[in-house]
Amino acid sequence: MGDSSTDQQQSSTSTMKPTNGTENCSSVKTPFLIGVAGGTASGKSTVCKRIMEQLGQADMDHTQRQVVSISQDSFYRELTSAEKVRAEKGQFNFDHPDAFNEELMLKTLQDVLQGKKVEINEYDYRTNSVCPDRKLTIYPADVVLFEGILVFYFPAIRDLFHMKLFVDTDSDTRLARRVPRDINERGRDL
Repeated sequence: MGDSSTDQQQSSTSTMKPTNGTENCSSVKTPFLIGVAGGTASGKSTVCKRIMEQLGQADMDHTQRQVVSISQDSFYRELTSAEKVRAEKGQFNFDHPDAFNEELMLKTLQDVLQGKKVEINEYDYRTNSVCPDRKLTIYPADVVLFEGILVFYFPAIRDLFHMKLFVDTDSDTRLARRVPRDINERGRDL
């Protein structure tokens, strides 16, 4: 009977396809996908930014980066009219799994793992809507960071990650960060 952590390591290692130069030139190297989760305002984006800075990727042209970061916030689903009214009153829970487009997240990450260029719609926090005319283009990279409060919630998505990081920050600190962020950057009321 094997140790479950050893079995998990062997399982995840066997699914990675390292390149050693002997593959057909048309083969695509699978990027290393890292999930970064944590509570709201825990510092997930900052951790991803620091990783990119330490690897010399932050100031590079986005078409040349070997490490890219994608936010789960880009996958908020389009709200219904009634939900938008609730959101404007501060009565819609954006920290719930139902707030996200799980199918689109999964498809996008699968495409990223296949080395495809993907376009992701931006989300406008002030209007609570998807902006199809504003897109973020993600080019193939060696390492992809996917950060968000619920990136480990969906089993099919969680199982795609080669590595999982959890940013643990106490609730008082998170609240102190969240209030000014949500008011100043997202147009929300206290």
